[in-house]
Amino acid sequence: MNNSQFLSKCTADAIGKAASQLIAGHLVAFPTETVYGLGADASNPEAVRRIYEVKGRPMDHPLIVHISSMDLLDVWAINIPEYAIKLARDFWPGPITLVLKRSSEARDFITGGQDSVAIRVPSNPIALSLLRTFESKGGKGIAAPSANRFGQVSPTSSQDVVSELANYLIEGDLILEGGKCDVGIESTIIDCSNVIPKILRPGAITKEMLEDATEIYACENSLSDIRVSGALEKHYAPRAKVILDHIPQSGQGFIALSKFPTPEGVIRIASPKDVVEFAQILYESLRKADILELKEVVVTQPIGNGLAIGVRDRLKKASMGL
Repeated sequence: MNNSQFLSKCTADAIGKAASQLIAGHLVAFPTETVYGLGADASNPEAVRRIYEVKGRPMDHPLIVHISSMDLLDVWAINIPEYAIKLARDFWPGPITLVLKRSSEARDFITGGQDSVAIRVPSNPIALSLLRTFESKGGKGIAAPSANRFGQVSPTSSQDVVSELANYLIEGDLILEGGKCDVGIESTIIDCSNVIPKILRPGAITKEMLEDATEIYACENSLSDIRVSGALEKHYAPRAKVILDHIPQSGQGFIALSKFPTPEGVIRIASPKDVVEFAQILYESLRKADILELKEVVVTQPIGNGLAIGVRDRLKKASMGL
């Protein structure tokens, strides 16, 4: 099949068709505000198994269930603490994932055999429209990790998805074209299964924002037995070797804030003006290093708290290689 046949512009008809394809057990890649996700009906074990096959993802690595509103939270979770309700009210729809005690609906093929489930409500209008249409047809949630091969650079455009996964898709699967993602790195993941929230993966929703919302101290960089997406030591890695905070040499690629000059002979890949833009272009820039067939790319990391912590988290994992 021609790779372009998977792509579909996001008309109302296309979203309706995509929802029907999900109900029928097919896969649909769709944009969120963070990265593109590879979705399947979260209640369908065979459909979810295909996510693992297409991504080359270990079967014990849990998935995030996407729903259209917090009203559906108790379909997937039980014993929800009050601070988790506050987080959902304040930040959903948005780039935050809550890990909660699972209900009977959240089965082992979603949770990786754990007694917890990861849930989020994305803010991207295409994702929300797809979820609402899917739910109107009887669906309860869409399981969706990032739409790339496991461990590699996450996709922030539909063309990234095509280049990464088209050879693994089959007739009936779809990729919804939704432009570039606004945030550019994956959601903040919060363990809400205990008395205080724990940050398991940093992102655009920061520790300070969490504490302001809940008036509870949030643990970060804390050890956890819970397995979640993107928590492995090696992840988000291009083929090029990622070198952090060195002076780039001639022939190397270079990603840094625009205030940093480009040494002679160095190939400037990206010059974001601030941390927000750094997050938005990070994965696109790492992919560009591979398109240029560079062997090494040097990244001067953004300093500070907030979103910069999430960017540094992704870069540290990328620097560990494939």
